[in-house]
Amino acid sequence: MKEFNRSLLEYYAHPGRKCGTAALFAQRALDCVLECETRILVIDDLHFLKWHDRNGTEVSNHFKYIANEFPVTIIFIGVELAGRGLYAEANSRGNITLAQTARRTTPLTMEPFIVTNDKHRIEWRNLLLALEQRIVLCRKFPGMLADELSDYLYIRTTGHIGSLMTLINRGCQHAARTGAELLDVELLDQVKLDAAAERARKALAKKFARKHMTTKPRSRTAKATAAKTVA
Repeated sequence: MKEFNRSLLEYYAHPGRKCGTAALFAQRALDCVLECETRILVIDDLHFLKWHDRNGTEVSNHFKYIANEFPVTIIFIGVELAGRGLYAEANSRGNITLAQTARRTTPLTMEPFIVTNDKHRIEWRNLLLALEQRIVLCRKFPGMLADELSDYLYIRTTGHIGSLMTLINRGCQHAARTGAELLDVELLDQVKLDAAAERARKALAKKFARKHMTTKPRSRTAKATAAKTVA
């Protein structure tokens, strides 16, 4: 808890972040939140916590304290949090502390992008268009991702946002280093990606090759909508 509170103070560059107790750090963090009018507190990598041991119970109580005292919305981010005990009603010893966390938490999932219908295909396209705008390469052009690489990017990443962002980031770095200054299939084929994405790549590629799957909208209405988004 002390390190967590210290991290909050580090974010705000508080002069009292170097020494003090966990309680003092928490009070100083609350002062920072109020002074800076902070409204959202995002806590990432929550899956690393062991909820059913002593430290997990202490952290759970601390999160409850923050939820009660800090005027913020807390967003927890983690992988398979339900399976790791975040929403458990009690631990193996019957401790029901975590039940309060479960009652206070609304789970929101981040599923992989799918392309089973035109609505989902347009969502995928809009994501690629948004990413295009953030790319800083001299030779980039409208539709570089959404038109030229849409199927390829889905096959490489299976629609997972983490794999997609890694592929594009590494691709941009490679394009800058080599002087290519744009993303294409030849360049991205030289980029290594996570093991899970690479395992699924071959099977997915076969479905696209056989026209069983596509990321391109098929209906006239969807195509017209896609054309407007690029314009």
